[in-house]
Amino acid sequence: MSEVLIASDASWIINEVTAVLGGDDTHVRVVHRGADVRDAVSTTTPDLVVLDLQIGNMGGMATCIDLRLESGAGRLPEVPVLMLLDRAADVYLAQQSGANGWLVKPLDAFRVRKAVDAVLAGDSYHENTAAGVV
Repeated sequence: MSEVLIASDASWIINEVTAVLGGDDTHVRVVHRGADVRDAVSTTTPDLVVLDLQIGNMGGMATCIDLRLESGAGRLPEVPVLMLLDRAADVYLAQQSGANGWLVKPLDAFRVRKAVDAVLAGDSYHENTAAGVV
């Protein structure tokens, strides 16, 4: 069974991602603030963290950087991160944060499942990198 942590303050994103991932083989946890991700990861290490780029006052980029720094210092385990971006130009932010993969909104079930499966398998998933954004 996979454990996925979703961090978003937008109910439509939480509902959409949960609908794709929910099932007998996946347990989904949700936090509504980027600042809560570190505690959630330290409590029960997820197999994947899905971060919305725009989360309150500690967005997805800052949250991903925080996870990477805490992991590098040995205070948290290394966890794969899939970031949900608002636009193709945000790919740069996802790259700089150390995300393992990213999707550009609007989301659809097929792309979410494909990205999650790739990142859970230890691969990366990068959208909009061929458009000259990176």
